[in-house]
This record gives sequence, structure tokens and C-alpha cells, in this order.
Amino acid sequence: MRTVSMHDRRRAMVRRHHLAGAAGTPEEVTRSLVALHATDPASVYLSVLARSAASTLSDVSAALYDRRSLVRWMAMRRTLFVFPREDIPLVQAAVSTPLAAVLRRRLISQLERNGSEPPVDGDPAAWIDELERRVERALSRRGTATGGQLRSDEPALATRIPARAPSERPQLVTTSLLTLMSAAGRLVRGTPTGPWTSRHHRWEPIGQWWPDGLPDVDPIRAQRDLARRWLTRFGPATFEDLQWWTGWTKTTTGQALAQLPIETVDLHGAEGITLTDPDDEPGSEEPEPTATLLPALDPTPMGWKSRDWFLGIDSRSLFDRAGNIGPTLWWDGEIIGSWAVTPHGDVRTTVLADRGVAAAQAIERAAATLQHRLQGAVVTPAARTPLERSISEEAR
Repeated sequence: MRTVSMHDRRRAMVRRHHLAGAAGTPEEVTRSLVALHATDPASVYLSVLARSAASTLSDVSAALYDRRSLVRWMAMRRTLFVFPREDIPLVQAAVSTPLAAVLRRRLISQLERNGSEPPVDGDPAAWIDELERRVERALSRRGTATGGQLRSDEPALATRIPARAPSERPQLVTTSLLTLMSAAGRLVRGTPTGPWTSRHHRWEPIGQWWPDGLPDVDPIRAQRDLARRWLTRFGPATFEDLQWWTGWTKTTTGQALAQLPIETVDLHGAEGITLTDPDDEPGSEEPEPTATLLPALDPTPMGWKSRDWFLGIDSRSLFDRAGNIGPTLWWDGEIIGSWAVTPHGDVRTTVLADRGVAAAQAIERAAATLQHRLQGAVVTPAARTPLERSISEEAR
């Protein structure tokens, strides 16, 4: 069995994920990672800036909202991602359509179990189907709308589902139904209602992005192709890494891999998998060590379930209680610290693993460059971690 060392994996990651900042456009960055995490809208912009020295905040906005070459989509693990627009049919078939079915069953179950205020008239499943159709018509009339505007047009969206367990919170149907409809490919998240860091957006009809509707893709082929893309960008890795990233069952993951030319490798003591015919063979040149500031929920550290091979410091300082990673500071493919933006717009860093003078100087330059490119914006990540909080509070 061929052995792949931690050094080999880090070297491939730095090159494939453009951690030296050599990517040209937001689209190139996104393709190099399969997708960008978009739960926190600011992470999309910061992930691009970290990998493309030539891109600006305006360039990212233009890709998302002017060219519409990138689109936010509900996909793996019920998480928002940004994908290249041409990849959405594949993603829809591979993960989003099954996810929509789960979300629909969950909403029906909540209505049946918890009831609602006012009560749903008749069968909850039929009620949801009819409300979806009315929401689509309302959105088509407006062309673009916030959730609040749609609720004004369709008051049934304000139906309240009370809590029936300590772990639950009362909720309006609005968020659950619109999330379900987006996962089903019936509407699209459009422009933000505020600045680029805003977590609120407008909805648009699917026909404004795909006039003839989303093209149909065979689910089995879509799962195979998604697994191949992930292995090309994140392999070699473990079976569990792929299963975690996609949110698939063990059976679905195995079926997808069974259609691919897979080689079993020794990942520095663990069994891993890699493609026998990778799309990008590694170069012979050793990449120069580079400093990179990646945002919270960046797709690189969130690309694997097992992360020990690139963690140079205690993981407890980098992750929140839900397992989400905060801002990370990288040197030569290894996380050695964190960073934060102060309330005054200054980028501050903390290094917990000393990697020498060259690393310290490169990190200082990278922080200064990012501060300049942020143009005074203050970014507070959605995933607040102990280390990031300490840097922010220290600067107050």
C-alpha cells in the first residue's frame, strides 16, 4: 500500500486550494474548492481574498449578483454554499433534492406534533403544497422579495409553530418553508438587504436564473461526479471524510465510490482513498512556505472530518461548541494561530506555534494586506471561537 505523508497532503492542499493567493478570479477560487461555505456571507468574500491577490470585494459581489456566475445554494449537511452556477444541477441531484425531502418530512412532523397558531386547515402535507404554490406566485409577481414581503403577501407564512420540547423554540413557518423551497430548487437567494457582510437577503424565482427550470441530472451519476470532484480537490482522504462532507449515508457514499477508480493508501497510519486517475497530478517543485489568513467556516479546514494532520495547535481554541471553525492563521499548510478584526477595523493576529522569524514576518505582511483590502470593514464571524474572541477583546 502506498504511503501518503502529512507533508504530502499539506503540500497538495496549499497548491490545490491556492493558499499562496495565486488564483485569478472568484470563479477560479470556487472551482478549486468545489464550493465556498456561505452560512456566514462574509466568509465567501474573505475566502476569495485569501486565495486571489487580484480580486476585490467588488469582484466577489459582481460574480454573485452581476454576472451571476456564482450562486448560493442549500446543499451538503443542510449548509449554505456558493457554487459555480453550472454545477447547480449536479448538486441539486446529488444532495439538495434528498435534503428537501427530509426538510419536508420534518416540517410536516412538526405541524402534526406541535400544532400551529392558527391551526392548519386539513392535511399538513397538502397545506404545505398549496402554500408553496402561492408563495411561488407571489414571488413571481414581485420579481424579488424578502421573507417579510412574502409574508405580507401570503399571511399563512406567519403561521406559528409553538415549542413542545425544551430543545425547541417557537417559530414561524416562513423560514422553514422558504428553506425547504430553496433546497427543492424552487427559488434562489439573491442580493443582500445590507452590505456584503449582511446575513439577510432577497429571494428570486428560479426562472430568473434558469428560465427553463433546472436541468435534470441522474442522481446516481451526480453523486459519483460530486465524489470525484471532492477527491480531486481534497484527496487523498478517508471514507469518513467524504461521508461527513457530503452528509450522505454510509451506503450512498460507498455506492458513489464504487463507480470511481479508487486506490487505497496509507494516510500516515490510517486507511485512506484516492483516485487512481487524478485530474491534477502534483508538480515536482516544492511550494514556498506561505502565510494565509482564512475566515471562519472556510472550506479548506471544513473539508475534512479528521483534521489532526494540519492542526499545529489545540483544536479547542479554534472551534465553537457546534464544531464550526473560526478564523485560522496558516503557515506552510499548517494552522498555527488565529486572527480577528477589531472594532476599529484593524486585523490582529495571534500565533500559538512558533515557526520562526520568516513565518512571523510573512504573517505580519499578510495581516496588513488584508486590512488594506477590507477598506475599513469590521467583520465579526458567525462562528465565535475562544481564540478569536480573546483577540477581539484584547484590542478593545
